Amino acid sequence: MDSANDYERRRLENIEKNRKLLQELELTQAADAFRATTEQKKATASKPSAAKKKARPAPVKKEPVETAPRRTSSRLKGIPAESEAAKRKADEQDAAFREAEKSKRQRVAGELDLSDIAVSGKGFDSKTLLLPDLKGERYQRTFTDDDVSKTTDADLLAIRKKLMALKLHETFEPVDIKIVPERIYCMAFHPVTSKQLVFAGDKIGNLGLFDASNPLPNPNYDADEDDESLSQIPNISTFKLHARSISTLLIDPRSAETLYSTSYDGSIRKLDLVAHKSDEIFAAEDATEHLHDDAAISGMEFFDPNVIYFSTLTGELCRKDIREKAPATVWQCHEKKIGGFSLNPRNTYLAATASLDRTMKIWDLRKIVGKGEAAVPHLVAEHESRLSVSSAVWSSNGKIATTSYDDTVKVFDVADCKSWKVGHEVSELEPATSIRHNNQTGRWVTILRAQWQQSPVGPQKFCIGNMNRFVDIYSENGEQLAQLGGDLVTAVPAVAQFHPQQDWICGGTASGKVCLWT
Repeated sequence: MDSANDYERRRLENIEKNRKLLQELELTQAADAFRATTEQKKATASKPSAAKKKARPAPVKKEPVETAPRRTSSRLKGIPAESEAAKRKADEQDAAFREAEKSKRQRVAGELDLSDIAVSGKGFDSKTLLLPDLKGERYQRTFTDDDVSKTTDADLLAIRKKLMALKLHETFEPVDIKIVPERIYCMAFHPVTSKQLVFAGDKIGNLGLFDASNPLPNPNYDADEDDESLSQIPNISTFKLHARSISTLLIDPRSAETLYSTSYDGSIRKLDLVAHKSDEIFAAEDATEHLHDDAAISGMEFFDPNVIYFSTLTGELCRKDIREKAPATVWQCHEKKIGGFSLNPRNTYLAATASLDRTMKIWDLRKIVGKGEAAVPHLVAEHESRLSVSSAVWSSNGKIATTSYDDTVKVFDVADCKSWKVGHEVSELEPATSIRHNNQTGRWVTILRAQWQQSPVGPQKFCIGNMNRFVDIYSENGEQLAQLGGDLVTAVPAVAQFHPQQDWICGGTASGKVCLWT
């Protein structure tokens, strides 16, 4: 007890000393306020029910949300299970859910303002968002009239001026010349010069014919109300010739009345343009057991009308004598697909193949090496590219133009091919000319292929589509002769084709439309 009294006495003395110190510092008022605050906090802590509650935020008004119809219980509604009423109710609910899902995917038509459809964020200020000025960068020419004017060689200058002067079809714009419903895979000019006849094959087997020289009268034309330019429509005929993509269109070199077509459906058809009859002259199941029944034919050529050669997407090169009932002869020349194939016009026993295995090979068809399934024509020369080779086409003077995914167009001079005797060792070919060219077509544009003018009046030249919506024309020496385009060309004319003799060029687009320069 004495120790407790001593402690209490010392505590009171300390309190008195502190009070006198505060008075001396004139802080009595602050001390009283501090003491009052402390006592208030203690009282509040002892009464939890009196604690101040956190203010709730104002309720946010929610917009009504359209929800899918909710499923309801048939049992609670008293509908017996497995009854007609239950089945009908289930069908109605399923239909309602399908309709709700369909409405979610419904396209919104018309113009959209970003501020109206923003999901998150506050948008952006076009003044502060720095974007490069793309105007004038895309679809620009890489060969212009200025390049032509700088030409010093008189002969080359004359050719460039002539080809650069080619104009788009004057009567109809490309958007109006829809020759087939789907993407164009191949094209051909009829060799007649009295009129401009263009053929095209699309990805689902349609054959289109466009007679550019003879437009048809428009049956819906009203002379009192319509513009006179609408009085005519393009003369176009379209036929469903094959079940799958048409890969090749070829006019019989001995008969201008016959058109051959090959398809990914494994068939070759012969169309009589006069009798309007189309006969199937080959189907994959007619070949030997070495050829798949669904083998897709990628190319065809012949110089003897009775013996045809064709290639497949499974790497085979085949020969068929259409006079005989015997099956076609099949050679497995590549492990991967053959995208392009052609015969040498001067030495028809030489065949060039371009493959996905990155090689271009030349075969001598006079000698077959190996036996059975291993039998192939004798390989005399080859060239290996960095990436796959899309096409290999012989010119009429014996040169080969290849197109590759390594963004090059190469020209090979094989004039000494006569020195390739039977049994000749394989030669490693190097291009005489290599042209840088964008060949990255992607998935929706048909593969670019260089196509020679087969019977040129003047120097040898070939054309190829340009991803900037042009058609490029090059000489056999790799010199660019022209670049054809126009404001009306709104798609890539990927499938480009020369007329055999005239300086007419057609280009086919992914929408089945044709650009014609004459």
